[in-house]
Amino acid sequence: MKHMVVLSGAGMSAESGLKTFRDANGLWEGHDVMEVASPQGFAANPDLVFEFYNQRRRQLLDVTPNNAHEALVDLEKEYKVTIVTQNVDDLHERAGSTNVVHLHGELFKVRSTYDDTDIQEWKTDLVSGDLCKKGHQLRPHIVWFGEDVPMIETAINICQSADILLIIGTSMQVYPAAGLMHYVPSNTKIFYIDPNPAISGNSQVTVIPELATIGMQQLKTLL
Repeated sequence: MKHMVVLSGAGMSAESGLKTFRDANGLWEGHDVMEVASPQGFAANPDLVFEFYNQRRRQLLDVTPNNAHEALVDLEKEYKVTIVTQNVDDLHERAGSTNVVHLHGELFKVRSTYDDTDIQEWKTDLVSGDLCKKGHQLRPHIVWFGEDVPMIETAINICQSADILLIIGTSMQVYPAAGLMHYVPSNTKIFYIDPNPAISGNSQVTVIPELATIGMQQLKTLL
């Protein structure tokens, strides 16, 4: 069974009604990114950061996977599918995908500010005073700017074994995630689905300039 590796980004979830965090002007929901997605921002105003992610968490509870998520699940009938996602939502899992790696963390998880490995499920609001078992404040389980991406080595290893690479709903501008496509073998066929593709097609890369839901339907005719 061929190994299909999927790199998914915010465009995948946008069609479910989840806002992409960053607007055209570079603000995240009206906030400078460093205010709500950096260790420095958290240290300066933790309550602002908590509320920012509380709003994202509430929104996630109100949406459902879309046809593109479901199409990836269907591909598991024919391929070994591994999804490496930049998204912090759980829509891939809710749709039924069985092998998902989250590069940038997960909205429905929190972790201790004392011990990065002390991670727990969390679907309600997180506020100051919510503590881990050892008495330390909990924080969103999100990789912020300036922090290491702990799953990047895992993702690189996954890409190195790809027979097919599918890039979907990502601008390919955020590193280190954007560099993952360069780790696939030279004979790996690459498909790129995005309405505003950032890379051009060639003998190895097939570009499908469509939204995720439409592009996934077209992909079926090309595999």
